[in-house]
Amino acid sequence: MKMRWTRLAALVRRRIRYKITRGGVLFVVALVVVAAGAAISANNLLFLIVAAMFATFSISGLVSRLVLAGLEMELMLPEHVSAKTKTRAVLRLRNWKRWMPSFSIRVAGTGPDNTLIDPIYFPVLPGGSTIEEGVDLVFPRRGAHTENLFVFTTLFPFGFLEKTAMVRLKRETVVYPSINPLPEFEDLLQGITGELQANTRGLGTDFYRIRPYVLSESARHVDWKSTAHTGDIQIREFARDQQRSVELFLDRNAPRDWFERAVECCAFLAWELNDAGVSLHFRSQGFAARFPEETDVYTILKFLAFVQPQVDRRSYSPFDDSSIQILLSTSPQRFIDAGWAPARVVGNERDER
Repeated sequence: MKMRWTRLAALVRRRIRYKITRGGVLFVVALVVVAAGAAISANNLLFLIVAAMFATFSISGLVSRLVLAGLEMELMLPEHVSAKTKTRAVLRLRNWKRWMPSFSIRVAGTGPDNTLIDPIYFPVLPGGSTIEEGVDLVFPRRGAHTENLFVFTTLFPFGFLEKTAMVRLKRETVVYPSINPLPEFEDLLQGITGELQANTRGLGTDFYRIRPYVLSESARHVDWKSTAHTGDIQIREFARDQQRSVELFLDRNAPRDWFERAVECCAFLAWELNDAGVSLHFRSQGFAARFPEETDVYTILKFLAFVQPQVDRRSYSPFDDSSIQILLSTSPQRFIDAGWAPARVVGNERDER
């Protein structure tokens, strides 16, 4: 019980800012006019009206402060969050005042990293109750977000004053880079998937397709039933037992503006290749990971959430010469000399080799 009262007292002492509204200005003007008329005419009825108007204005400020007192907010986010992507979360608002309800509460985001897309309005929050509401958030940047700023606003009871109280939610949220598709990213992905599909045909055990016979092919793969049906020699084709993997290298020795774009490209490719079930070996200076054999895609996305440019002019050789190689670097020549010659190179001009 003592802890409950301590928390409630802290919420009551929360700093509240006041801003007079247009209706409040008109009310004050009317109050001044009536007060002047009462002073000039010495009419007791006017003095009573002035007193009532002044009491109404004072009570408005007191009641609005009590409305904002005792409110506590909690934001529940999903486990994985990406920057620049709409994220569905749950906003939980609790009224610690046991008997007194709060009316006309508006919750909005604020600050340089404002994440709340649209403000949320609560007409009434009964005393001692908790309300949950789904909200859409967008984190503007990757990395660690240690706090979120929100404001409670109310015009209750008469709309003369707009009262606001700042709410600071301190919690560390790891935000992955954006995985939104961009035209240049999609073109690169289509090139990779096209090359992967071109290498799925072979002499494995899984049936791939039936196609016309090509001169010099072995007759042991002829599908005689299809041949008899079409009148032309048909070949039964099988998928290869092993597919080629993709090797992706991010060069951290790069200017920051290009580097942020490259990080988003890596996050997009990693997410899409993981969704397609493709084996990816991702590498960068000081980091290497392979999924799905050794880890999952979230390990790579977490690295990309915090990675920063660094000066490193060393060259790195490809891990597997048979893999499909993707190199993101603004200075690709030293990598090409080290064996990345067949790689698709994405540089300042997004050149592809």
